Amino acid sequence: MQEQRGFDHAEVEQRWQARWADAGVYRTPDDVEDPTYVLGMFPYTSGELHMGHVRNYTITDAYARFERMRGEEVLHPMGWDAFGLPAENAAIESAERSSAENASGDEPRASDTNPRDWTLDCIERMREQMQAMGFGYDWEREIATCTPEYYRWNQWLFERFFEAGLVERKASEVNWCPSCETVLADEQVEGGETTEGSHGGGEAAGVCWRCDTPVEPRELDQWFLKITEYADELEAALSDLDGWPDNVRQMQRNWIGRQPGARLEFEIHGTGRRTADTVEDHGPVEVFTTRIDTVHGVTFFALAPGHAISRELAEEDEDVRRFVEEVADPEGDTPQGVRTDLTARNPVTGDEVPVFVADFVLSDVGTGALMGVPGHDERDHAFAEAQGVDIVPVIAPADGRADERARSAGDIEIPDVSDEAYTEDGVLVNSGQYSGMESDAARERLIADVKGAEEHVQYRLRDWGISRQRYWGTPIPVVHCPECGPVLVPEEDLPVELPEFVPTTGNPIAAVDEFVRTTCPECGGEAERETDTMDTFMDSSWYFLRYVSPDATDAPYDVERANDWMPVDRYVGGIEHAVMHLLYSRFVTKVLADLDLLDHREPFSNLVTQGMVLADGEKMSKSKGNGISPLEIVERYGADTARLFTLQAAQPERDFDWSDKGVQSAHAFLQRLAELVEAFDPAEATGERDEVAAYVAREIDATVAAATEDFETLTFNTAIRETRSLAGLLRRYREHAPPHGETFERGLRAVVRLLAPVAPHVSEELWRELDAEGFVAEAPWPEPERDTADHERERRLVENTRSDVRQIVDVAGIDDPERIEVVVAPEWKHRALSIAIESDAPNVIGEIMGDEEIRAQGDAAASYGQDLQDERQSLTPALAPEREYEALRRAAWLLEREFDAEVRVTRAGDASDDLAGKAHPGRPAIRID
Repeated sequence: MQEQRGFDHAEVEQRWQARWADAGVYRTPDDVEDPTYVLGMFPYTSGELHMGHVRNYTITDAYARFERMRGEEVLHPMGWDAFGLPAENAAIESAERSSAENASGDEPRASDTNPRDWTLDCIERMREQMQAMGFGYDWEREIATCTPEYYRWNQWLFERFFEAGLVERKASEVNWCPSCETVLADEQVEGGETTEGSHGGGEAAGVCWRCDTPVEPRELDQWFLKITEYADELEAALSDLDGWPDNVRQMQRNWIGRQPGARLEFEIHGTGRRTADTVEDHGPVEVFTTRIDTVHGVTFFALAPGHAISRELAEEDEDVRRFVEEVADPEGDTPQGVRTDLTARNPVTGDEVPVFVADFVLSDVGTGALMGVPGHDERDHAFAEAQGVDIVPVIAPADGRADERARSAGDIEIPDVSDEAYTEDGVLVNSGQYSGMESDAARERLIADVKGAEEHVQYRLRDWGISRQRYWGTPIPVVHCPECGPVLVPEEDLPVELPEFVPTTGNPIAAVDEFVRTTCPECGGEAERETDTMDTFMDSSWYFLRYVSPDATDAPYDVERANDWMPVDRYVGGIEHAVMHLLYSRFVTKVLADLDLLDHREPFSNLVTQGMVLADGEKMSKSKGNGISPLEIVERYGADTARLFTLQAAQPERDFDWSDKGVQSAHAFLQRLAELVEAFDPAEATGERDEVAAYVAREIDATVAAATEDFETLTFNTAIRETRSLAGLLRRYREHAPPHGETFERGLRAVVRLLAPVAPHVSEELWRELDAEGFVAEAPWPEPERDTADHERERRLVENTRSDVRQIVDVAGIDDPERIEVVVAPEWKHRALSIAIESDAPNVIGEIMGDEEIRAQGDAAASYGQDLQDERQSLTPALAPEREYEALRRAAWLLEREFDAEVRVTRAGDASDDLAGKAHPGRPAIRID
């Protein structure tokens, strides 16, 4: 990219940033009522802003500035997602690089690897970069989750959840990353179908979201928050989040995974290949199924490798042991299993079916056991084929008739399920007394009839495991006492602060004896502190509340103020947070409401998930080396250029490709605008308030109306397009003739204010150039002076007419036109068009010709009526003839300037019959001499 010349953007930006700060333009006083709360998801403290950050925070900043100019009080804060494993790993990697570059080869010192130092340095750099971008944050409300002043309240909330019965410690099979040496939530495992919902531990591993290391199962004692107790509400309340994207809501529904169905019991019998005199029946085993209507088609029973019976069998049966420990592969494409000597009794039919241990059955999905119905489940079908198990059809497609007697009599076509399962609902067959029933009715009847069966709703969601075996996080405020068990740290002793960092493998906290050794708060005996830290998503699950009162010392936030200021009105962040962060935030908000700590049950009213900034169609990343440094753009072109380009390139939700030409175009536009404003001299603007001025005035109003609507919906790209178009029009107006001073200045002021949310520094400079009062950041948003309801049609009419003139000139090869005549269609054609649009008749010609005045036009009316009939599906309303005439007359100067020709706009009655006959509503006739 070549450096551009123009105004000194660095000087302009630094000056206005300093003035905004001195004046407290972006500060939100504590005593305001219900401010518009605009928030971008706070960043992880990587130390460098990337273009994704710039796009995210420019979106929120532009909207916050827009609302402020509309007279709203605005809360627009910023903080730092400063805890977590990435900072710990980054600090260690940085120290290792320094050590490798050090000729002495000494081991890195603790201070070199301390994530606290690393994080605070990153915060300082990123704050400076954000300030350089001109983001209008209330920096007095800045928070960092790694400070004791913040994480004290993580601990306080943990204790409130504990007292409410929403915390549990239990042994669980978890997702373990051997490289990061910590537990991962399922949402933090990529590329696998993990099964522990929110805490990990399924048998289908993927890779760590941070380091791509394959994840391993491991059993550990962990702390859990019982998010599953809120599963129903979390799922149901999604329907009310009208301001959220549909895809995000669907992603949450899928993750919660609500499945209504039934539980029923199968009796398990047999020796399990042990000697008959040492083994008893295994008793009932519960299964969950969404298709109890298929129970007559059960031909096998399957247990997960981790099921208690499977583990018991593995102790005595070598085939089962080998399968469980060596063969089972939940990730495999083909379901595998081993047959046991056990059988399961169908509670409906009494039939005994073989029991398998199968790797496609997962311990923590349902009950870890399932009834195999290969005729009506694709996975069961594949397993049955591999194991040579019978496949029986018990559901047939509904034939559309409601005659149950005919169905009972066998008048149903039974599907062939030998090669493929039939998985839809339908009509029961081969199902005894239930044959002929619809699936829905049969499900209700079977649940009522079968002993021990009951309705049950199952969720994919599992409780949220918050334990992490690393240093850089909130210490869990628990003491383990041999006598009293786990005991909460007294509230008056919070925060439990992190000890000094000790570089070591594994959990650094466990290596600090003076931290670990303590006394029990209840009995006073020797005890040990919990050495796990909280998942960093705990920090971000409520941070938006802390901004309300960041200096509060007696509570995490001021409840009364939070009730007034929440929920967040506009929340912007990446789609990658659709499940973890957003789901956890919704859960915590609901719990706080139930604890009488908040009146709201949802944290975010309107959500925008911004698209990515791409390079040649690929996501920018360090590993690909295709990233663009925002600081380089700011240095060469200025922050306003970077902001303008990122917002004009695409709608916020869309991805877009980085373009050097686009950046240069944005910069050139700002230069031209500055030149236009600086060249304005009221003394020289001596033009009349004529038709040209009237046209410009109407365009100013139309632009303001359209851009305002676009800002309201965050459609910044079209708002910018409107603003740039108006600036271009004002430039042509100035060059056409001496402009009318009041109209021209009003247009300039409108452009500067419309641009102020996007390019605030240049706009402040130009606002001062126009001798306007105060900051443009606090100036009132422009408003149209007249109704602009039909103006879009006027614009379309003018642009289509200009386009038609260009085409005629080009096709006819007219090098230097002298005169252009534009003729508006006669009134009767407009009336015929209205009749055609409003009519429901199959043939509209008759209705058109039923109008006496239209019929009086003879063959011309019949011909036009036929045209309308042929084009009926694409007809659109047109302006009234007089409105069309006035719009074209006001815009005639544009044609005069473009073609240097005399332009005449006439009504049909004032033109030749030949020319008038060619004019249509919205498409005037044109003659060029």
